[in-house]
Amino acid sequence: MINKSALEQIKHNLQPYNTKLIAVTKTHPVEVVQEAYNIGLRSFGENKVQELVAKAEALPKDIEWHLIGHLQSNKVKHIAPFIHMIHSVDSLKLLQEINKEAKKNNRVIKCLLQMYIAKEETKFGLDIAELTTLLADPQFKELENIRIEGLMGMATNTDNEIIIQNEFHSLHKIFKTLASTIQRKNIEWKEVSMGMTSDYKIAAEQGSTMVRIGSAIFGGR
Repeated sequence: MINKSALEQIKHNLQPYNTKLIAVTKTHPVEVVQEAYNIGLRSFGENKVQELVAKAEALPKDIEWHLIGHLQSNKVKHIAPFIHMIHSVDSLKLLQEINKEAKKNNRVIKCLLQMYIAKEETKFGLDIAELTTLLADPQFKELENIRIEGLMGMATNTDNEIIIQNEFHSLHKIFKTLASTIQRKNIEWKEVSMGMTSDYKIAAEQGSTMVRIGSAIFGGR
């Protein structure tokens, strides 16, 4: 069941910031995604490739599918024909695989580089040094079938809003610095994907261009 009043409230809260909503449908059945589609949602986020592929096959073809979970190189080929954006790129090796599969499908795949901003060991992502090294690598410049459109990050899972605010602020600051200093043919700095159900308002205030919200709309799993 979709919580329509919560969905309207989220849209209302995001409107002043022009922040895009990615509805996270992981573990929810096709019928629920179809219901969300029927009330006007078009951008959906999934964590796992197998589930994403199954839903993409079963649902309308004008859906924008976003992969927001950790992606293994050997799974890229399954989503390359249709994926709208991959939020969770954290290595040059993965980018090279995405580029290879995108080329096979005659596509340019939009990607976000995932930054590690949380005070938790469980999160994936690049630190500043790794990010700088990746963007300066000559092999990166040769990738013609990917386009880096920005950064993604997840804040620490905490009730301390100051910590969350600082982490989102730091990610947006990194984004602005990169946008003003690094120009490449395969980069177009425009997206900062940060914010989930518990912290999306703070993320929007700190410059998020897209938030990934699931449980507030679809309930717990």
